[in-house]
Amino acid sequence: MTTCGEFLVKQLEAWGVDTVFGIPGVHTVELYRGLPGSGIRHVTPRHEQGAGFMADGYARVSGKPGVCFIITGPGMTNIATAMGQAYADSIPMLVISSVNERERLGHGNGYLHELPDQRALVAGVAAFSHTLMSVDELPEVLARAFAVFDSQRPRPVHIELPLDVITAAADHLSVQPRVKAPRPAPQAELIQQAAQRLSQAQRPLLLIGGGVGEPDTVRRLAEVLDVPTALTINAKGLLPAAHPLLIGSNQSLPPVRQLALGADVVLAIGTELGETDYDVVFDGNFRIGGELIRIDIDAEQLQRNHTPTLAIHSDAGLAIEALLKQLPQRENDEKSSGATRAGAVRQQLAADFAGWAHYRRLFDCILDVLPDARFVGDSTQTVYSGNHLVELDGPRRWFNASTGYGTLGYGLPAAIGARLAEPARPVISLMGDGGIQFTLPELASAVEAQVGIIVLLWNNLGYGEIKRYMERRDITPLGVDIYTPDFLAIARGFGCLAERAHDHAHLQSLLREAPSDRPLLIEIAEAPPFAP
Repeated sequence: MTTCGEFLVKQLEAWGVDTVFGIPGVHTVELYRGLPGSGIRHVTPRHEQGAGFMADGYARVSGKPGVCFIITGPGMTNIATAMGQAYADSIPMLVISSVNERERLGHGNGYLHELPDQRALVAGVAAFSHTLMSVDELPEVLARAFAVFDSQRPRPVHIELPLDVITAAADHLSVQPRVKAPRPAPQAELIQQAAQRLSQAQRPLLLIGGGVGEPDTVRRLAEVLDVPTALTINAKGLLPAAHPLLIGSNQSLPPVRQLALGADVVLAIGTELGETDYDVVFDGNFRIGGELIRIDIDAEQLQRNHTPTLAIHSDAGLAIEALLKQLPQRENDEKSSGATRAGAVRQQLAADFAGWAHYRRLFDCILDVLPDARFVGDSTQTVYSGNHLVELDGPRRWFNASTGYGTLGYGLPAAIGARLAEPARPVISLMGDGGIQFTLPELASAVEAQVGIIVLLWNNLGYGEIKRYMERRDITPLGVDIYTPDFLAIARGFGCLAERAHDHAHLQSLLREAPSDRPLLIEIAEAPPFAP
């Protein structure tokens, strides 16, 4: 007999799933029955939150949904934070969980791992959550999940299988081919209107978000429009680092805000125009002075944060290609050219960043040794500074948890998932001494899975950013000067290599010697020579 759990594995494999993250438990062992005979790799995190963060990092790099097998009850409450981060950042994640038998659902009799309504608990961090009440529902529900990943704004999907459904016979089901639903295309009339307004604009501005996937189309659009271009943090790399039209990810800083206020037409594509990209100073002063044209795959998002003059519901790539067919090459004099305007903003930003020279030197030092590295970060000082300072060639090389949901503990497990998705590229996890303690045991997961990542641990002996935040508001710091363990000893105990970098030359030497089959933890103290 082929059980429902076994059929599920076969169907996932047929649809391209090659990795599953999960911790086996008495309520999920039947999901594991079909894994040993499949081509799917299983990675065991040390906490379900780690499973979700690994799946997130894997999905961002591979472009495929990260898949998790999670137990009933505490497994789902543990992974909910990771689902929240993925939901906020539009990351495809398929969470398959068990749940108590159908006849026991909702009774509150104290069964193992019982929740009053597990599906309702996670519905707020998922595109949808479904309880599989019969084996026959499985093909349709899986197809719905992959339709979200393929043709909508991608977000987590949760499917829970009652224990008696997992073990039910599925011999009558056959593996189905994956039928991809098309992404929404733009209305031709709206594209024509957008092209006309952009062609007539004297001071246009282009805002690109993580919902845009292809760097070539972004480059072509920016050059045809001859327009200064700002990227959200999740969009970094969609315009090459040295491109003359790039003004970075500095929408919260005065020079870029002045540009936005003075623009007569702003084109925003695949971006929420949200706080963590456009207002990290939390003063509400990012404003658009002229017309706003928005393009987004999420129709509701078109009306959030900033009301558009023209709203185009469409896949970003399809809309850009349609626009490029309608737009003539702009001919501007040198003073009003996009490169001149962008260059002036970059000069102003360089002056603003003068006090961050120590962070710039740190990243220059790393990229000198590992020029093709991918950076996966937490919420920590190196991430906050790098969000402004670092520009890389190619997308999905810089992402972190400082945007959207803003969780701690993300950077380490997400880096593991990223390296699993693309083993050939070096991955650097940017962590702080506070955040790493949320998911520190995942070092053991990386050793077990033979994943070589570099953990760059910025140690300021506590929650330094929050401490400064409290002091600026005349609040006596409390709960921020936390006990700091010996991270080197702990990492070595997990089987990792671990060293403290004494200076920049020593750091580069450590980077060159990083192993490929286990993590290297490099501790950097927030003190000279790494900090002023």
